[in-house]
Amino acid sequence: MRLIFAAIAFAVFLSGCASTGVWSSDTPAKTGSKASKATSVNLKNQSVSKVYAPSDNLWIRIRDGFQMEPMNTPLEIEQVRWLSARPDYVNRSMTRSSRYLFYIVQEVNARNMPTEIALLPFVESAFVTHAKSSAKAVGLWQFMPATGKDFQLTQNVFRDERRDVLQSTDAALDYLQRLYNQFGSWELALAAYNWGAGNVAKAQKRNLAAGLPTDYESLNMPRETRMYVPKLMAYRQIVLDPSAYGIVLPELENHPYFVALDVGNDIDVALAIKLAEIPEDEFHSLNPSFNKPVILSNANQQILLPFGHAEIFQENLKKYTKPLSSWTAVRISKTESVDQAAKTLGVSPEALRQVNAIPSGMRIKAGSTVIIPKVGNRSGDVSSAMADNASLSLVKPPPPTPNCPKPAKGVKNAKAVKCAPVKPNKGVETVAKAKSPQKNAASQHKSASTGLAKSAKNVTSASSSGNPSAKGASKNP
Repeated sequence: MRLIFAAIAFAVFLSGCASTGVWSSDTPAKTGSKASKATSVNLKNQSVSKVYAPSDNLWIRIRDGFQMEPMNTPLEIEQVRWLSARPDYVNRSMTRSSRYLFYIVQEVNARNMPTEIALLPFVESAFVTHAKSSAKAVGLWQFMPATGKDFQLTQNVFRDERRDVLQSTDAALDYLQRLYNQFGSWELALAAYNWGAGNVAKAQKRNLAAGLPTDYESLNMPRETRMYVPKLMAYRQIVLDPSAYGIVLPELENHPYFVALDVGNDIDVALAIKLAEIPEDEFHSLNPSFNKPVILSNANQQILLPFGHAEIFQENLKKYTKPLSSWTAVRISKTESVDQAAKTLGVSPEALRQVNAIPSGMRIKAGSTVIIPKVGNRSGDVSSAMADNASLSLVKPPPPTPNCPKPAKGVKNAKAVKCAPVKPNKGVETVAKAKSPQKNAASQHKSASTGLAKSAKNVTSASSSGNPSAKGASKNP
């Protein structure tokens, strides 16, 4: 079996439950691949290295695209001072951004949007791809589940495209353009991105009724939203003149950091990392949307790899002759325990529970999809229908039947014996909510103001904290 590349492409587009005892990951998926919008490279007569862009300074390009007017308000000045007093924090987030900024700037430029918008993930997530807020917003752009669904970001057993670098960026820019068209200013569009379009519209109506202006600074809004645009403008000021604030920006060349590879056959994540010869954390930083240890070809998924390592991956793949995937997926036909399902499927209960993140004491509901090792005659790739619509629902087992002694035979006027329900054995855990299969991806991220306060910590600790406004896109449009 071979992994066939439909194309190697730049990731630069040219155009623009548990509390009730039941948990489910079932969210409709979208169809189609974004690869069709990318520039293709013919593998037969082209090398990845021959499609490099000129290595100009990306920061200059960002500055040249600034369109928003500085606010020069006390709040903006306060935020600039806050950041300039924490150069280590700024440097870490700037360094993390180096993987993604070229792609985001390309997309922003293609839509004729202000390049200040490309800096928004600094405010939202500090460019931590696995960032997760207490309100369950995730990713660089901090999409809530409902908003992600509205913008057709797949959230199922296999992947969460709210964390996908390409898909979430495209959705976030679509959302911001929609909000700009609705409110007529980028300040109000950003406020709506953070607070919700409905809330901004209501605030404007209140001001109109009171004879007051309806611009961003005139509206009555929560403190987080009031600080949202000043935080973005503070980053704008630092990018515009870093030396004035004692900040040294990392060097960013004006060419892609990563290349997007279309997957032609299912491949294990571990094998992809091995063939690409990159550290595991680097792979997951570029591919944070994968929920399982296998990448599916029928889900129109892509692998993002650092530019130079895409060639290494290509060469190593040509030499690899063993099976590419050791995992498959099956649908459970009836509600049953993990032990029962494992016996039916011919796999160990421990493997079934671990790879599917099923807590002890929970049962698998009929119709659920589970990942299992490929055994026996289970070969081939996971089907398109299963790849796009897989869900896992877990339920608590029914309470045990009380063991009540029966009245003795032949004894007249025997009274019924009262009995209490049988208590579950100690050590049997009944968890109402399934935990995330990726512990790092499930770590919660606090608000940006709290996250910024963690600036003295290293990059690892930064990825487990949030950013001043870690709720972006947190309201439904």
